[in-house]
Amino acid sequence: MDELLGAAVKAVGGVERPGQVAMARAVQQAIDAGDHLAVQAGTGTGKSLAYLVPSIRHAMTSEGAVVVSTATIALQRQLVDRDLPRLAKALAPSLPGEPTFAILKGRRNYLCRYKAAAGWPDDEPDQLFDPREVSLTGRMVQRIQEWAEETETGDRDELVPGVSEQAWRQFSVSSRECLGAQRCPSGMECFAELARARAGESDIVVTNHALLAIDAMEDLPLLPEHEVVIVDEAHELVDRVTSVVTGELSETMVTVAVSRVGRLIEQPTADRLMEAGDDLKALLAAAPPGRLDELPQVLGLTLALVRDSAWACITALGPRNSSDKDDPEKAGLRKAAFTALDEVHDTAQRMLDAFGHAEEVDRAEVVWLDGATDRRPPTLRVAPLTVAGMLRDKLFGDRTVVLTSATLALGGTFDGLARQWGIGPADGDRSGWSGLDVGSPFDHPRSGILYVAKHLPQPGRDGLPEAYLDEITELIEAAGGRTLGLFSSMRAAKAATEALRERLSVPLLCQGDDSTMLLVKQFAEDEPTCLFGTLSLWQGVDVPGPSLRLVIIDRIPFPRPDDPLSSARQRHIAAKGGNGFMSVAATHAALLLAQGAGRLLRSQHDKGVVAVLDPRLATARYAGFLRASLPPFWSTNDPDTVRQALKRLSAS
Repeated sequence: MDELLGAAVKAVGGVERPGQVAMARAVQQAIDAGDHLAVQAGTGTGKSLAYLVPSIRHAMTSEGAVVVSTATIALQRQLVDRDLPRLAKALAPSLPGEPTFAILKGRRNYLCRYKAAAGWPDDEPDQLFDPREVSLTGRMVQRIQEWAEETETGDRDELVPGVSEQAWRQFSVSSRECLGAQRCPSGMECFAELARARAGESDIVVTNHALLAIDAMEDLPLLPEHEVVIVDEAHELVDRVTSVVTGELSETMVTVAVSRVGRLIEQPTADRLMEAGDDLKALLAAAPPGRLDELPQVLGLTLALVRDSAWACITALGPRNSSDKDDPEKAGLRKAAFTALDEVHDTAQRMLDAFGHAEEVDRAEVVWLDGATDRRPPTLRVAPLTVAGMLRDKLFGDRTVVLTSATLALGGTFDGLARQWGIGPADGDRSGWSGLDVGSPFDHPRSGILYVAKHLPQPGRDGLPEAYLDEITELIEAAGGRTLGLFSSMRAAKAATEALRERLSVPLLCQGDDSTMLLVKQFAEDEPTCLFGTLSLWQGVDVPGPSLRLVIIDRIPFPRPDDPLSSARQRHIAAKGGNGFMSVAATHAALLLAQGAGRLLRSQHDKGVVAVLDPRLATARYAGFLRASLPPFWSTNDPDTVRQALKRLSAS
């Protein structure tokens, strides 16, 4: 293992680090023993090599592939385009041959040759019609058509700049809509099937958390046979899996189902579903958004009507496996109709099943209504209160899983996330998994200061207090700009930007002014520039060097009190005798705080300040838990000390 890691580090021009060596050895031991492992590895550890090298070693000396799952496209591309090609060549002399690798995404990410050629009608609902949008979508459709003639992979991510979901949907199908390689006229040259074939022949398969979840939960496997899974960016696993298994129902979905089935069955049957959709539309338009703890009688009747009308359409379509080999276009239309109807029927039934439990502890799912937006009608959603059981049974059950991230040990322990993953500790049982923190190569106490503005008032609901704006102004002036402002809401970020542009002489950018990628690029290239934003910046900014000396966090990022899913999860845990606030809200806040604070030090030479304006990080009972989740910076509550430190850094 040490020999292979040494060759890998040399190949990428890196330096072997103690944390990297410890992680690689631990990953190898976990794979060999068949145990689960959680590894916290700080920025700069080189964790990609630390899990790729033992993974390649295992894949080359066993029968199955190793699946590496990430949360972001950026890391997938880094692994496939940069890390794995260099590792394959460097490790080949010490292995039975040169390792192979492939990237595999969900079928929706690949161009469907048959749908593109057949010109299936678009079933976008008329109520979202906008001439400007139609014109823009038309230009995107033309770009896709031109690209389709030359692409070798059919991978949507090749399209730069990207295209809207509305345009792409006209050229892609979900796995449920797909005719299958045997029945599809384009099956032999299907991009998704070719990608699966490449993955099936590869030693390392790189995928994403969503596809990993679908593969684990569905009866039909999407990924090749594998015994080992590496989950990078594992702090996002629960949210990504929850997103995959969240169902939704709206008038748009019913309209789409009716449009797909209308030409295939008798009109009165389709009309009944349309009428049920109209009833749903009227009901949701009049209902207040928010969580539904009890099922209103009228909603229950409407959901039952939607469910039964959808089932009548499904029945009218006839047998699912009827032979349409001589008419592939009809087969495609039937498959699309079944898919849309199944989703409407099953989601309505699932929502009805979510109610009627005698005790809160018996409840398994939560239903809520999202209000209308400019682009979306009111939408009912249903999600599980926990995905721990699914992950335990479907993902961890018969595989070895290694989970890693820079942020996993919350409050100084892995137990919080381990419970969400479904691997313990249950009743004190920690068998079958272990946690390891390999630290960071950065000297946090010497390189960074954690400043908590204990003297400020607690944040309120009515925007940023004037004292906060004064504090931000003084900090940015001391730093000479060079500030990343992380705000708990876009409204707060925009309000701060508008107020401070009049007070500061340095350039100030706000998320939404342009694409986030371009804003981060501008921020990195112009030292005095400041960048304010919200959630995606908490985890998506990597700016080493003097352009970033100060990270400002306006408040502890608890989920909103009216967030339907997190509030329901808190209540459910409390009903079972646990601490709902600490298990859900505080864990969520600790994770985001650690991610936000992690933006400061991105290289060995970086120095600076993380300033948290929320005094609760110094005074609240839960402050110790949150502080224990942060990197071990030198800490202070003295604003003068911090301003002087920033001025010295600015002058250096």
